[in-house]
Amino acid sequence: MAVKRSDDIYPQIGNALWADRLADAIENTCVDYEVVPPPRQAIVEGLAAALPDTEIKALIATQRGRKVLKPTVCRPAKAGDEQVLLLTCDVHGAAVVPWDLNDRTAICWSSPAPEAGQRVKDLVAVELALQDAAKGAKSAEKEREALRRAPGDDTYASQALAAATQKHQGAIRHLHELEAEKHALLAALGHRRPRPVVRAVHEDGQPKAALTLAEQPYAVAVHMQRYAADNLKRAGTKRGYDLAESLADAGQLSKGMNVLQQWQITHADGTVSKPWRLAAVTGNNRALARLDVFRVRPEHLVMGMPQSLVPLPKDKKDGPEPLLLSLREILNRLSARLNRDGAKPETEATDPSLRAAKIATVSAEIVIGCTNPEALEHVLRALNVNDHLRGIQPYDEDARLIALFATLVDAYARESLLADALAEAFPDARAADLLDLTGVRDALTVNGPLDPLEPLVPAGADVSPVVLRDIAVQAITALVFPGIPPETPQKTNGRTVRDTGRFWPVVRGTLQEPAWSQIRAKAAEGRMRLWSAAVAQLFVHRGNILSALGLFGTTETKEGAGQDPRPLTELLLGAEAGDATAWTALVRRMTPALIHAPQPFITPGQGSEASDGRKGVRRTPKSALAALTLAYTVGAPGVSRALLLAFAKAVLEHPDAPRPPEPDDGTPLVCYGEQHWAEADRTAITAGMVIAPDTEGRPTRYVADKAWFDELFPVSLGAPAPTASGNSANAPAGAGNTADADAPPTAHGEAAADPRDQLAKLRRELPARVELAEGNYQKAVDAAHALMTDFEEAHRLRVQLEEESLPAERRIEWMEKLSKARAAAQASVTTLEQAEALILKV
Repeated sequence: MAVKRSDDIYPQIGNALWADRLADAIENTCVDYEVVPPPRQAIVEGLAAALPDTEIKALIATQRGRKVLKPTVCRPAKAGDEQVLLLTCDVHGAAVVPWDLNDRTAICWSSPAPEAGQRVKDLVAVELALQDAAKGAKSAEKEREALRRAPGDDTYASQALAAATQKHQGAIRHLHELEAEKHALLAALGHRRPRPVVRAVHEDGQPKAALTLAEQPYAVAVHMQRYAADNLKRAGTKRGYDLAESLADAGQLSKGMNVLQQWQITHADGTVSKPWRLAAVTGNNRALARLDVFRVRPEHLVMGMPQSLVPLPKDKKDGPEPLLLSLREILNRLSARLNRDGAKPETEATDPSLRAAKIATVSAEIVIGCTNPEALEHVLRALNVNDHLRGIQPYDEDARLIALFATLVDAYARESLLADALAEAFPDARAADLLDLTGVRDALTVNGPLDPLEPLVPAGADVSPVVLRDIAVQAITALVFPGIPPETPQKTNGRTVRDTGRFWPVVRGTLQEPAWSQIRAKAAEGRMRLWSAAVAQLFVHRGNILSALGLFGTTETKEGAGQDPRPLTELLLGAEAGDATAWTALVRRMTPALIHAPQPFITPGQGSEASDGRKGVRRTPKSALAALTLAYTVGAPGVSRALLLAFAKAVLEHPDAPRPPEPDDGTPLVCYGEQHWAEADRTAITAGMVIAPDTEGRPTRYVADKAWFDELFPVSLGAPAPTASGNSANAPAGAGNTADADAPPTAHGEAAADPRDQLAKLRRELPARVELAEGNYQKAVDAAHALMTDFEEAHRLRVQLEEESLPAERRIEWMEKLSKARAAAQASVTTLEQAEALILKV
């Protein structure tokens, strides 16, 4: 149906002169409000290029001979301890790009690891090659079909057909190889993409109130923008109505908050474009739906609009460049085209020129200043989370929990307790007082690298991705399950209230939990789900968050997690030295890696309760962890200490492995449960997989998977039969390490241990015990050196300030304590000398 409408419904963008005046007005207004403005280029190219020509004039006023914003169009807003300045104006309906960091799509992004970024580049290259290969295969098929249907049966025709058939088969084979490579790369990425990392843009060495992305190739930028838009659109399908139809019918009824953001794109010819655009901080779904109504793709708005999509009238000629990078030119061409199409009587009602009429311009709030540009991204993400958590739109459970954890971290920071909570959780941290709290918040919420957690690494420990991820898991555990002070003995019969300390009220207020005395299993499960969703974001391969059910209960929820503060290296040495408590702590520390591995070892809800042979054994996560623990303390057939330690080291190290595992002899690897499958049906070997060790701890030709895990650590191991030895907790594990049944009984009626087994056990554990002793002595030496340095500094300051000496009683008390420590050290030297002499006799 033809609709006649007046012209110029879609606005034209103002010229460069008014853009400079707007920049002057924003800079002067930011000076008045004492906030930092965006870069001038961002205002001119990103903001002014999105405003209608009449809108800029309505925003500016002249005050004492200088341009400023009118008081009615800007307002300051508090966001925690920070303040942002917002400009309220009408922008072109197609001028805003959806923000990649929308918290509703948080589960679609993985941690921003460098190797993940390289895999994305490889994936984009394979996808481009796959497109060319598909075209080549189709062309070869047409060529073969043409020769097959051609008349004649001479020799040359048959040879040409055979050559064409061979060419087609080679093209199909190459296509399948590229498809397999693509699937392997997707598996290595965990079927997700690394989260884009944005930072405050710097101008003349000073941070400004705008964001910028790292430089990336054009093809990668297009791929990431499409991926973000696809996931945002998928998250929006759970609405109870069609958002695009609502916008086309009634327009946009509420404002959205936008921020100026810069993309840095490297083109094929080596040139780098740095376009500025408005990114939707809140209202991402509305921004994407508006672009759908306008039939504009987000990647075209950012990376360049093809001139063929917004051509000039026939009496004008397009320029030589195939892509339009100027936002002003893109929007002016789009408005001109829509105005022309809308004026035609034959235009259909479904044409964008008619459907987008009510969103030709939309009201929006633009961030034009802030007090702390370095924290701008975090403030905007917090506003986005708060907007969604208080909204009524459907929210995926995983995404809701991740957003809730980000709110919890912000609550700790707002109460100035984040540094104290982490310092208490890491008593041996090398420099807990030097934490960059903004970087720590980004690291714990996986919106940045884990490097800011380095001050929490124990002194003397090596810093590696494995250690930093373990620190992050411990930190998340400490924040979600904070400890409370021990209960003091009650002196009277009166009613007392349990002291919950400083940290638990933060958790209760953020998660809106009942009083401490009313915490039951439901609250414990909710807290466990929150912990599991937060920890899952640290891994490339994101498993089921319900896999951690049973890891924390009501006791941990009320009293705290009670983590073992020892570092991973010390726990591994302790387990190698025969310390069962070290192995138990190590199992808990490696649990997230068991859940979020490429081949997960803990998978709840799988298997059958009716028939184990039909779908496998159904087991709970608690059963899997208990079996792994008992295999060390009690023993299991075919499981040795060497196997357990090799498996633990591999599981802890491999989730961030940059390359697929390779055996020493070069034989191809296969998943243990797929060894009898056809080669075409087997899972591709990707980075992060673990080679299954044998009983000696040496790698085999199999990749450890759930079938291997369930075979070595069965459900029945969770309820072991009572052993004859009363010292079963320290008995050697594995077949061949059990006590001799014919050994003579001891005075207590127990079977005496085989001396050969005892000697083998001691020889296996003594190297680790030597390393532990060496590490403990090194800590003692460092502590003594630090103490001496502090006393020297105290003496220098006392002399400089001419202060009186300490009371004699205090000095005598300190000297007595140091004398006892020195006597103990001298006695231990004698013990070590005796151990050195005994080494020659072992």
